[in-house]
Amino acid sequence: MITAKTASRLTILLGVVAIAFVNATEVRAQATRPLPNPILVFLGAEYYQVGGKSFVRYKYAIDNRETYPDAMFAAAPSLPPCGQNTKASRTWVDFYQQNGKRLYGFCALKSNDDLLGIWFALEEGVVPPSWIYVELNDRETSTKYKSNLADTTL
Repeated sequence: MITAKTASRLTILLGVVAIAFVNATEVRAQATRPLPNPILVFLGAEYYQVGGKSFVRYKYAIDNRETYPDAMFAAAPSLPPCGQNTKASRTWVDFYQQNGKRLYGFCALKSNDDLLGIWFALEEGVVPPSWIYVELNDRETSTKYKSNLADTTL
């Protein structure tokens, strides 16, 4: 025979178990929720010289960078290196012309804040592509996140 005191304890115990189950389900849902595609924003152009040559640096930022966890940019020595860099980041960022031709890339970003200062450069006088996009390549999960098309002029 179940007493009122035992029934009350069972009700509380079932409530605690139910809350734990709901919390665990929510955490799992958040962990498996796909990340959004990056929102690429053109910040401007910067003229500079290196070795007597003049270049134009086209500067960009990922507007929703905070949605990408810093862990995506941690050093990943267990993955293939980037040239001689054996501590390249887990996620690489590559710039592409609208037609898919690669322009430039970053393989050693350290956090999502580094997505505020990404760029590609061309020699001064070279007409830039009208539209470009970036891909974030998470090499650990084999997942690519493709941005919107962004302009190369303000």
